[in-house]
Order: sequence, then structure tokens, then C-alpha cells
Amino acid sequence: MPAIINPMDMSGRHLLVTGASAGIGRATAIMLSRLGARLTLNGRDEARLGDTLAALAGDGHRTAAFDLSDIDAIPGWMKEQAKQAGPFDGIAHCAGIQTLRPIRIFQADFFEQVMRTNLGAALALAKGLRQKGVKAERASLVYISSTAATAASPANVVYAAAKGGIIAATKGLSAELLPDGIRVNCVVPSIVMTELIERGFEKLNAEQIQHLEKLQPLGFGQPDDVAHAISFLLSDAARWITGTSMVVDGGRTA
Repeated sequence: MPAIINPMDMSGRHLLVTGASAGIGRATAIMLSRLGARLTLNGRDEARLGDTLAALAGDGHRTAAFDLSDIDAIPGWMKEQAKQAGPFDGIAHCAGIQTLRPIRIFQADFFEQVMRTNLGAALALAKGLRQKGVKAERASLVYISSTAATAASPANVVYAAAKGGIIAATKGLSAELLPDGIRVNCVVPSIVMTELIERGFEKLNAEQIQHLEKLQPLGFGQPDDVAHAISFLLSDAARWITGTSMVVDGGRTA
């Protein structure tokens, strides 16, 4: 009988997961640890990162609290993390912010905050990963975009523009970082039932929630649905995939 293999096995890999203190980031970290990866967990809240750390399978994991909105400092911070824990075989960039705000109250400070956190940090991570000593011989970078970038999203235009930028950056970086041995892909989810979304739903009535659910024929997603896609793209099972935006949206854009 042939040996059972797991093409998504992550044993021996060191991965950085941003936004690991909650939601999709936490689910991704837990999934990657179950696949055998050794993780550095990033977020702004050390206590919540500790909660994620306690939920991981395996050993050798660590936390590294840092505010990724400080984009100019990201490459240096990554160099220090690699020095302490070894080069990165990949990054799952799950950190981001979303605040609904109609265009009639658009302001420069809001634009700068959303773009800096959602798009600027993503680009700075790519810059940091390609540094000597920061990445392993081969590495994979996975971003999270959103169907907000590809479907109508009223009062969410700035966020949608930032997430559209992630899709464009995925294409451009996949070519630019190819000589560095880095694959670049992104996952494009629709509404996923994270703590943030659940709090947002508290402001909606039952009819509004039902309308949103009908937009997704397979219903609302769960964090693990996105974590599985991220894990696949980070693994050698996806070694021939780069520059791709993988839609994981319950049929929202089908």
C-alpha cells in the first residue's frame, strides 16, 4: 500500500502570520500550525496574540507584536525577526482595517489610514521579505483582498480601492519578485463571520442580514474557509501558482 502523503505539509517551514490575534489571521495561524509550520505571530495586541499562541499545535512558535501601519519600519523589523527566529518560508498577510464611510464625508486622514494599513503595509512586507537573510531560498507571499474590490460596495469605496490595489500588486509583484524566488498570490473572500463582522451585524436588522446572506449562494463564510485557501497557496501544493487572485466567496461573484 503506498504511503499516505500530504501535499500541504508545512513541516520545517517558518511562516509569518500578520493579523494573527483574531478572525482570519488566527484561523490561518492555527491551520498552519496543524500542518506542521513554525510560526511568528504578528498583531498589535500582545495579550490576544498570546491567546492565539496557546491555541497552536506543535512547538517553536513565537509572538512579535508590532504596528504594521509604521510601514517604513517594516523591513527593519522583519530583518530582526528573521535574525531571531530564522528566515521566512512565507507570509500570510491577514492584517487590515475596514471602516464604512460614504464618499460625502471622505477626508484625507481617513484615506491615508485605510491605504497605509491595507495596501502600504502589504507592499512594505514584500520589500522586507526580499532582503538578504529574511527569506528562505524559496518563499510564498499571500495577501487577502476582498470582493469589495470587484463588486459594488456602497460606503466602502476607500477600502474597496485599497483591496483592488492588493489584486494589482499581486500581479506586479509576482513578476518583480520572481527572480528572488518569491511567489505572490492573494485570496479574495466575501463576507466571513469574524468577530468584526459579527459586531457590525449588531447594527443591522434581520432583513438586512438576510439580504447580505442571499448575495452568497453558499451562505456566509467561516474563517477556516479562507485559512484553507491561504494554506494551500503557501504550500508546495501551489508551487506552480503565482500572480493569482483566488476567489473564495460562497458564489458571491459567480
